[in-house]
Amino acid sequence: MAAMAKEVLARLPEGVWQSVGSWHGKRIMPRSDAAFAGQVQALTHPDQCTEQPDLVLECASQQAVAEFGEAIVKRGWRLAVISTGALADAALQLRLQQACTRYHGRLIVLSGAVAGMDGLASAREGGLDSVTYQSSKSPASWRGSPAEKLINLDAVSEAQVFFEGSAREAASMFPANANVAATIALHGLGMDATRVRLQVDPHTQRNTHPLTGVWASLASSRLSCAATRWPATRKRQRWRR
Repeated sequence: MAAMAKEVLARLPEGVWQSVGSWHGKRIMPRSDAAFAGQVQALTHPDQCTEQPDLVLECASQQAVAEFGEAIVKRGWRLAVISTGALADAALQLRLQQACTRYHGRLIVLSGAVAGMDGLASAREGGLDSVTYQSSKSPASWRGSPAEKLINLDAVSEAQVFFEGSAREAASMFPANANVAATIALHGLGMDATRVRLQVDPHTQRNTHPLTGVWASLASSRLSCAATRWPATRKRQRWRR
């Protein structure tokens, strides 16, 4: 949370009131306070906020969305979510949608690391037939994830797909690595109809996110889009140069 939130804070104009929720437990509050150098007010629950924020930006985790998302939109606030994989939980998504309707809140799905979501949403209205998304990352980017149980990351010598399934399955199995799959699904055909492939590539240091959409009603037209980026740690190193 701290790394992403610090990048956001660095780009806000001066004078903007800022508050950071340390909502994974009080044990991280001292670390959060130090990380933000007194720039923010730290909270442990949305109910502690006595102001009316223009926007609540989630930079935490799927767990944070599940635990506090409903409380935020029930206050009529706008909640922008980057950990979109949390919405693979159909019951949670329904509760958030119902709370937004009843309490006039708003749930905003951020595009994050992928581009072309406006085109995908437009294609859906034109009769989108299928959507396939593939995430390709280096072995280092998959370490610490369930990928280690599906493939030997130390022995990979060429690009290899180690997971194929629905966006719902990908977002649930890889909560820290497959939020893009959920984002694409929410703008396109939904969690169950969107197909996902996860790939490890030992010959790249970048994360690549190509997607393909096909709709039969327009003479088999095809939408293709790909975003390529450095992993977060590498980007921070490049920015410091």
